[in-house]
Amino acid sequence: MTEADEEGLLAVALEAARGAGAELRARFGHRQHGVRAKSGPTDQVSDADLAAEAAIREVLRARRPEDAILAEEGGATAGGALRWVVDPLDGTTNFLFGIPVWGVSVACEDADGGLVGVVLDPMRDECFAATRSGVPTLDGEPIRGRGEGELANALVATGFAYDAAVRARQAEVITRLLPRVRDIRRMGAAAIDLCWTACGRFDAFYERGLNPWDIAAGGLIAERAGLQVRRLPETDDQPSGLVVTRDALMDEILALVSTP
Repeated sequence: MTEADEEGLLAVALEAARGAGAELRARFGHRQHGVRAKSGPTDQVSDADLAAEAAIREVLRARRPEDAILAEEGGATAGGALRWVVDPLDGTTNFLFGIPVWGVSVACEDADGGLVGVVLDPMRDECFAATRSGVPTLDGEPIRGRGEGELANALVATGFAYDAAVRARQAEVITRLLPRVRDIRRMGAAAIDLCWTACGRFDAFYERGLNPWDIAAGGLIAERAGLQVRRLPETDDQPSGLVVTRDALMDEILALVSTP
């Protein structure tokens, strides 16, 4: 696939993300309807999630009808060699509680991985984007992960699972990590966390229990920003996850967040 092909796919991703973002921005701050539980009482979906996903699917049907789609709410469809991986509202809990940290994540991938990724933050009017062969950007300007500083000065982002038993194990990890770093942030939207790490607002991000749509776009953006994206393997009592940081910090952070 040529750079021109990638740019064409990126344009589709941008259009889809902006359509969903407009839908969500108009609804944010108002009473939400159709709120219901998914995997558990704290894992929720609303009509806003569904409307945003519908806006994305409408663009993809018009622009890329031959491609497959994997989306958080609507599941997977069959298709050709390319697949769109979509989180229409990353940070649903924040959205429902009126916390302005949430975003739209749209990625396209082939058999070799990510081709393009877009993460749109409608509340800040920030758009992160990357292609496989291009320079990652924030609102069109190149970005790069933070490249200096020791672990003791690192600002680390993370997230927590919905399952109580998994959360208990994650709390144990926090007790090991917190004394060793500057501080920890839990923003509640993995795609935003990945992009904020990619542009240097965080030094590192780690989390377990993520789904493909949580990381498809943000993971590509972080990789293109010069960061390592390392998988955390599944264990007997913890789901798989990932760690994203610069080369110099990876081994130290992995040692702290890996389950003993």
